[in-house]
Amino acid sequence: MKIAFASEENKGLESRIAYHFGRCPYYVFVEVENGQIKSVETKQNPYFNSHAPGVVPEFIASQGAKVIIAGGMGPRAIDWFNRLDVQTITGISGVVRDVLNDYLAGKLANAEPCNEYRECGRHSGYYGLY
Repeated sequence: MKIAFASEENKGLESRIAYHFGRCPYYVFVEVENGQIKSVETKQNPYFNSHAPGVVPEFIASQGAKVIIAGGMGPRAIDWFNRLDVQTITGISGVVRDVLNDYLAGKLANAEPCNEYRECGRHSGYYGLY
């Protein structure tokens, strides 16, 4: 299974999770098989400077990702990912390696969209969902 992480940095597993999936400069794609990391690849967000609804979810899905993990995303993006059969997990902060370990341990699940009353992903821990 391939997992995508919205990232602020090009440091692979040591990258910090980005606060917003569509406006991050990088995505870290991690291929996992039987709980073991098979590959790690960082790609630039091709829509970093300009994107239209749906193009980033389509890019993530085209890379083979079945999960996207980010600080936050809006309800339209979550709907796009649902249509593309990609699980969304939001409300996350920290370093990719730690977040991946928590995901593999079953500690992360679900997504809740950002709205005007709260900022995406800006909280101290990454276990709670807004």
